[in-house]
Amino acid sequence: MERFATSLLGEAKTLLLATDGSNFSDGAAQEAIFFGQACGAKVIALHVVKIDAESLKSAESAVRIRRQELEPYMDHFREMAKDTGVEVEFVIIGASHPEEAIIDQATLRNADVILMGRHGKAGRLSLLIGRMTSRVLDLGFPRVLVVPKDFIIAGARVLLATDDSPGALKAVEEAMSLGHRSSTLQRLTIMSVVKRDTNILDMQQVVEALCFRVSQAGPQVLCEPLVQVGDPSELIIRAAQERETDMILIGGRGKRGMTRMLLGHVTRNVTGKAHCAVLVVNT
Repeated sequence: MERFATSLLGEAKTLLLATDGSNFSDGAAQEAIFFGQACGAKVIALHVVKIDAESLKSAESAVRIRRQELEPYMDHFREMAKDTGVEVEFVIIGASHPEEAIIDQATLRNADVILMGRHGKAGRLSLLIGRMTSRVLDLGFPRVLVVPKDFIIAGARVLLATDDSPGALKAVEEAMSLGHRSSTLQRLTIMSVVKRDTNILDMQQVVEALCFRVSQAGPQVLCEPLVQVGDPSELIIRAAQERETDMILIGGRGKRGMTRMLLGHVTRNVTGKAHCAVLVVNT
């Protein structure tokens, strides 16, 4: 199963895979194993059972039943990990608010990244991303990687969507480090979307300056500046598709609930509709 020797996730030591045990989590599960191998990281596969029962005994019973149901999934995951030498730990817990439990477990276990799957191609946005994935994104964990079902991250092409917001600037920092830590990265597209034609020249200067910084960090990486006018979500998704991008880097909401251009609805739209994986970087 060896695919690439260096990782787009850098020196991560603990990866938390939040899984519902369905095939919608397959892409994220596969990437968790590959990134675990590339980083030499431990993978914690977490499943949270939503508990509505007031009785502790009923809650424990629900978790026990769900653990039994997940045995085939866990066995398959262990076999995948065994082939690559990746250390895996399964954690199954009950909680009344699963999204908060995922964040709590990631924090408790010092996870560098939360990996989550994404649902289908139609329906409301919350269903496209998956309700649980959407809720976890809203809570602002530092790095959340969302992977569509059956998608494979080759590690060659990354698109950074940026503006001047704190969340986007954090994503810029993440992209800057890719140039010298990932030998598989061939092209980084730094993209910004402006509202009016009159803003293009100023933003082009900003994006070109960022590309220059990337070239200084890793001269083997082709850095492409891209500034367009229009709807941010649609243009980012289209640019990623046209460039056969493996991963989109984008700023998230952050802990203060900020709602600037690349925060909130644009990040959710891109995460829910992009053909590729999306790494949401929060402030």
